[in-house]
Amino acid sequence: MITTPCILFAGGKSSRMGEDKSLLPFGGCPTLTEFQYNRLITIFSHVYISAKSRDKFNFDAPFILDPPNADYAPTAGFVTIFRELKEERVIVLSVDTPFVDERVFQALVDADTENLDAVIARTSEGSHPMCGLYHRSLLGEFERMLAEGDHRLGKLLAASNTLYLDFNNDELFANLNHPHEYEEAKVRFNALIK
Repeated sequence: MITTPCILFAGGKSSRMGEDKSLLPFGGCPTLTEFQYNRLITIFSHVYISAKSRDKFNFDAPFILDPPNADYAPTAGFVTIFRELKEERVIVLSVDTPFVDERVFQALVDADTENLDAVIARTSEGSHPMCGLYHRSLLGEFERMLAEGDHRLGKLLAASNTLYLDFNNDELFANLNHPHEYEEAKVRFNALIK
C-alpha cells in the first residue's frame, strides 16, 4: 500500500464532454468518481477527492473543497490540499483517467527525491500534469497562480525542479474528454474484466 496520499481531482468543468464527467456511470459504479475512489483506496492508505462541492456526490469519502468562486482549474485544489493536509507530497490524478494503474503510481513514488518539486508522468503524447507527484515546495507558486488567475500547470512545472518519468503505454493515460472517448473507455474496461 502506498502511504503518500492520493488526491482525485473531480472538480473540472467538463465542457468538452457536455455534461459533468465526474458523475458519468463507469465500471459498475453510479459515477466515475466513485469508481475511481473505490479503486484507489485499494492502492493508497489515504485518498481524498478535490471538488467544488460535496453535494453532487452520494457516497462516503473525504473531500477537500475548493474555495467559493474558484475557477474550474486545479490550481485552487492544490492550494487547499497543501493548506489542509500539511503533507510534504501528494500524488494527484484526474477523475477522467480510469486506466492509470498501481505500477504507475509506484514508479512516481520510487523516482521521487527530496530535491524535486514534482514527478510527472510522460508518454509519447506528452506530459500528464494531472498524473504526478507534487511537493509542498510548490505551494507558494500555486498561491501566486491562484491570485493571478494563472492556471498553466505546464508552465509551472517547466520552471520548477520537475522530473518527467517516461512510460511507453499511452493507453494507461487515456482521458475521457469527449463523449466518444467515454464510450470507448466503457468498452475497453468491459473487455479488461472479462
